[in-house]
Amino acid sequence: MGQRGHLRNKIIPLLTLLLVIAISVGLFLLGRNPELVARLQSYGYLGAFLISLIGNASVLLPGIVLPILSGLGIVMYSATGLAGPVIVGLAGGAGAALGEVVGYMAGYSGRGIVERSQLYGRLVAWVRRWGTIAIFIFTLVPLFFDLVGLAAGVLRFPLWKFVLICWLGRSLLYSVFILLAALGWEAVLPYFG
Repeated sequence: MGQRGHLRNKIIPLLTLLLVIAISVGLFLLGRNPELVARLQSYGYLGAFLISLIGNASVLLPGIVLPILSGLGIVMYSATGLAGPVIVGLAGGAGAALGEVVGYMAGYSGRGIVERSQLYGRLVAWVRRWGTIAIFIFTLVPLFFDLVGLAAGVLRFPLWKFVLICWLGRSLLYSVFILLAALGWEAVLPYFG
């Protein structure tokens, strides 16, 4: 039992952490390729899912997903009307939820990585106290959600519940933001001839 406990408590978390780092670096390198982003946008709703998955799986690419999805939402609004940006938001929310599992797993496997950060300490306390509500509210904030994923992993928050809350919150955020971007674009377009 001693050997098995050592493997479970030390080796598996270390291997999981190394996998998370490798995924993050790989996704960072992919995300810095503008041709790839343009190609993914040409896939429509599937592209929205993949762009969001890549952007949210890497803790190194904060904030690039929303502008890219907004551009795609504007294109889809022109083609399909109001449903286009909403579906882009839903697809992007699904990609974000799956992408955030990387941060969750980093927290699950490596408790000591960011525990010294004051902001992280606050987030852990909020997630511990408010649970689902705290995670949902933080999904509505475009930046620094990766720390919440780390906190949820450290606290062993149920993964299925974490993914569901991320999908609901990010879908709401993305749909509203993308829809407003599309409507704003339509409102200002006539002034530019």
